[in-house]
Amino acid sequence: MRAALFTVMLLLSPPGWMSASSAGAAGVLAVEEAPVEERYLEFFNTHTRETVKMVYKRGAEFDEAALAAFKNILRDRRNGDAHDMDVRLYDQLFDLARAAKVEPHYEIISGYRSPESNDKMSSRPGSGVAKKSLHMQGRAIDVRLRNCPTSKLRDLALEAKRGGVGYYERSDFVHIDTGNFRTWIG
Repeated sequence: MRAALFTVMLLLSPPGWMSASSAGAAGVLAVEEAPVEERYLEFFNTHTRETVKMVYKRGAEFDEAALAAFKNILRDRRNGDAHDMDVRLYDQLFDLARAAKVEPHYEIISGYRSPESNDKMSSRPGSGVAKKSLHMQGRAIDVRLRNCPTSKLRDLALEAKRGGVGYYERSDFVHIDTGNFRTWIG
């Protein structure tokens, strides 16, 4: 993206802001605007074998087409139900990949989970599935980050303290959500 060049006129300045030598200079200052940051994610759903890679945010603006594609790939694999996901999850994932110094290529173990699916899963003894899981609100995701050990992803998420972090070493994934900061081992 080409950087824009803006001209700022110094019409009103606080007293003493300009030195005597600069006061006589032209009252025009050229400022180069930083290019808009683009954030993207790649998701590979381990159950459906689908992949999507899209820019989901440009500056502060979310891309609706990307959000719709992410909603689809993160749907409940058991019944096909989909739900809007909390966009803060996407920013967390992007920032975690950046902190890990790898591309944001994630394997999805679980995204949205319908109440029916969650009830079935949580009723199994020892399942580790919460009865009021944030997966049902589109506020949780279970992932692996390609080229990053799950233990490192867990450590980075714990350091960030941006929501709940569950570490499932045997199943080799990390649960990340946008709820209150808490941690557990599954």
